[in-house]
Amino acid sequence: MSIAGKWLGRIAGIALAVGAVGATAQAADKTLRAVVHADLKILDTTWTTTYITNRYGYLVYDTLFAINSKFEPKPQMVDTYSLSDDKLTYTFTLRKGMKFHDGQPVRAADCIASLKRWMVRDVMGQGLAKVLQDFEVVDDLSFRMRLKEPYGLVLETLGKPTTPAYIMPERIASLPINQQTTDSIGSGPFIMKRDEWRPGNKAVFVRNPDYIPRAEPADYLSGGKIAKLDRVEWLYIPDNNTTLSALMAGEIDYFEAPPLDFIKPMMEDKDLRVLNIDKLGVQFVLRPNSLNPPFNNIKAREALLYLVNQEEVMQAVVGNPDLYLKFCGAFFMCGSGNETAVGSEPLRKPDYARAKALLAEGGYKGEKLVVLLPTDRPQYAAATMVLASALRKAGAAVDLQSGDWSTISVRRARKDPLDKGGYNIFITSQGGPDPSNPVANTWFNAGCERANPGWLCDPELEALVTAWTKENDTAKRRAMIETIQARAYVAVPYVPYGQFFQPIAFRANVTGVLVSGMPVYWNIDKQ
Repeated sequence: MSIAGKWLGRIAGIALAVGAVGATAQAADKTLRAVVHADLKILDTTWTTTYITNRYGYLVYDTLFAINSKFEPKPQMVDTYSLSDDKLTYTFTLRKGMKFHDGQPVRAADCIASLKRWMVRDVMGQGLAKVLQDFEVVDDLSFRMRLKEPYGLVLETLGKPTTPAYIMPERIASLPINQQTTDSIGSGPFIMKRDEWRPGNKAVFVRNPDYIPRAEPADYLSGGKIAKLDRVEWLYIPDNNTTLSALMAGEIDYFEAPPLDFIKPMMEDKDLRVLNIDKLGVQFVLRPNSLNPPFNNIKAREALLYLVNQEEVMQAVVGNPDLYLKFCGAFFMCGSGNETAVGSEPLRKPDYARAKALLAEGGYKGEKLVVLLPTDRPQYAAATMVLASALRKAGAAVDLQSGDWSTISVRRARKDPLDKGGYNIFITSQGGPDPSNPVANTWFNAGCERANPGWLCDPELEALVTAWTKENDTAKRRAMIETIQARAYVAVPYVPYGQFFQPIAFRANVTGVLVSGMPVYWNIDKQ
């Protein structure tokens, strides 16, 4: 059987299992079948920065704060809060009636345990942890957060959109941080059906009947999260042509990350809708592993800057010039309030001779560079192939090691040396408002062991970012962004590899899809 036949057969089997009583019953039970960009394998939202786990988090968990369409943090699980006159003590009171999926009430102690776990790993949480004095439970619904010194990003931190502080039961959040949680009990608008989870195939979520949405209308990631669907099925289908055929035939309802060369034919199909839900777009990230040579040397990391032709990368990844920027040298996203071109001159034109010299200066002697190549993410694969070609032009030996994205996501988190399965470079991406903030930008962290995979260690860059968080004057903060970026182009936490826009696609009978920066499933209805 062909690949297409195999996957279409699997979709048909799923459809029969869910809706054996016919199309009318299927419509009545409001089941949304969505093909997602990666296989869900990791359920611990503090363990990984992968988008698939983050999006799973928004289905099953809730957050204390969430940002609206103006990127302002708004209360979500929190009902009311106050700040003391000395700017050191926040008091938060939760909304009444919130329950976890096991029926237990959400308590202040659950929030504190969840925040403590999240702060260990999340880059923005780590920034808040540095100024945290302690937490205190006031009563079941209230708790205090005391700071050592005023901090200007408390609410922004609690409401960060990507890898936020999801609130889970204390018994789960209190597990050792080096132990992955495998429990999916949250208090969010959907409940994961663990008995129907088939890694490599599908994950199923059903409406949480006990969820109490906020009264405000849904706005970006804030407001009322009303689950109008009875059931959301995530299907993992690596073959994009199969997924497109299934979407056009009505066998699935939602295509989360269609290849960008599919956009035009989808827009021409009257039964489909194409929507850009992320106005800032997506930044591609070339991330060197700073633990392994040669990229443990600052000169070798600098060499990577001279290998980049962003337009060539975007042509390979996107193709359609209407969907990408020809050049963006801003670490903090072009189009954001923190955009600057300071330090970006090396990115404007490749210089392979300069890159070769810098690699040698950084200790490179011709050994193979291990570059991770995802087999099921066409955009990442295309960008990786452009990188491999550029490295070879600079005289480097390249060892492309393949795997599906979920496997690579696990592998990239290991700190192994090269002879024990380690690696040198991987490519990923980040989008929405988070990358525009030096603290929230996942891959900008230079905090050594506390940093994300790649583990850059640059105390000077860290100190600049810390000073930025403590400055309340807007003009001074803007000037500090330029100083931070200038240092980033020396330390090279990653290489900005291009910026583009990734629409989603869905059937015309699917309504209520939010412009929310990432796919979310509340507010969606199916006619």
